[in-house]
Amino acid sequence: MNVVALISVGSAPALALLTYFYLRNEYGSAGWRDVIRAFIIGMLIVFPIMVIQFALTEEGLLTSRLAETFLKSALLEEFFKWFFLIFTVYKFGQFTVKFDGIVYAVALSLGFATLENIFYLIGQGPDAVIGRALFPVSGHALFGVIMGYYLGSARYQVRGQRKKWLMYSLILPVVFHGIFNLVLTYSNNWMPFVLIPFMIFLWWLGLSKVKKANENSKQSV
Repeated sequence: MNVVALISVGSAPALALLTYFYLRNEYGSAGWRDVIRAFIIGMLIVFPIMVIQFALTEEGLLTSRLAETFLKSALLEEFFKWFFLIFTVYKFGQFTVKFDGIVYAVALSLGFATLENIFYLIGQGPDAVIGRALFPVSGHALFGVIMGYYLGSARYQVRGQRKKWLMYSLILPVVFHGIFNLVLTYSNNWMPFVLIPFMIFLWWLGLSKVKKANENSKQSV
């Protein structure tokens, strides 16, 4: 597979999901420039994360299965997403309703997932594209929905309540990402009986946050 085809195949699932969640924003006006900027930032943070993960592996740190799934992967990845989302898009992006937080967080998360997906396809070949699209890529999108829901909510809280919602926007994606990694690690031959129900739960949770964010946005318009 040539480079152009590989990039197209690797980015298609993320772009489809980003379009879906962008169009679900019924009352907001998240600007495309800010959405694209968030997507690009998500792609760029893959590199420092890879360097840190490589260093941790080389130094023999966080070698237990729980440490690898929750700390070296889930915490590190979600913290970088959260940090750059807050200090770039959250501060400077256009927010008119709470749902805008979901759009920006999903865009950044899917930017990360896109480049990560391309790297995996380079290593594993195009046969992995369906599994990657159904699970890791959509997983990153749903972690972004959860992060963005609480991040968007934090922006509309009184000053004393914002820290609590900002912490929710970090902690909950880390927890769900860690559980997702753990399920992938342990499931093996019985993956359909564990991973698929968990993904259904994530989609239910994510879509319930989408619905609630739109309801809250309608009230504030």
